[in-house]
Amino acid sequence: MSNLSLGDCSHLFSNLFILTVSFSLFFLAVPPNITELRNLEVLNMFNNQIEELPTQISSLQKLKHLNLGMNRLSTLPRGFGSLPALEVLDLTYNNLNESSLPGNFFYLTTLRALYLSDNDFEILPPDIGKLAKLQILSLWDTDLISLPKEIGDLAQLKELHIQGNRLTVLPPELGNLDLTGPKQVFKAENNSWVTPIADQFQLGISHVFEYIRSETYKYLYGRHLQANPEAPKKNADKSKKISRKPLAAKNK
Repeated sequence: MSNLSLGDCSHLFSNLFILTVSFSLFFLAVPPNITELRNLEVLNMFNNQIEELPTQISSLQKLKHLNLGMNRLSTLPRGFGSLPALEVLDLTYNNLNESSLPGNFFYLTTLRALYLSDNDFEILPPDIGKLAKLQILSLWDTDLISLPKEIGDLAQLKELHIQGNRLTVLPPELGNLDLTGPKQVFKAENNSWVTPIADQFQLGISHVFEYIRSETYKYLYGRHLQANPEAPKKNADKSKKISRKPLAAKNK
């Protein structure tokens, strides 16, 4: 049994609801016949060596929770957005960027939590606004240089993590959201905020949101976009990430 792969034994687990395959230096790929796990609701593949996913993964019609954090993914397969029940998607610490997402990614309208932190998203696609049920969005350390105005459409958002990026301004539409209450979380430290926003952060998050709703800020924001200033330099050299090292060199 020790040499049996997931693909070899998937027929044994057709009624499996939860599967965890984590912390393996030898798990390099998800077998295409994972679709035989037709009742799977939770798939945890955190901290492996996975570089790509099979297109067949979108056939897991009952999947609600998918954890692919800390792998080596640089792209997602065509049709990935066809998971009709997915509520939690964790892609933290991979090698993804805005070009890695398939065209139907934002069809994942059942998502409640999306974790994209420690990837390479300089730009968050405007279609993020289609994820109307999203409550948690994690984007720390992704090299973000801007947020789209459509982020203000995420009316159910309760947590937004954008710390450690290259942001200088916030879209006024972010002010549509309630992220300042005792049950909400808004993390935005370690960015390159323009002085007026930085000053408001010194006073507190509620002051930031009050400010970005103001007509004064909307005017300054428009002027800032027209000026098209150069983006701040990257905070860190991500070429040194473990997920970027050749597999043979990872354990050296």
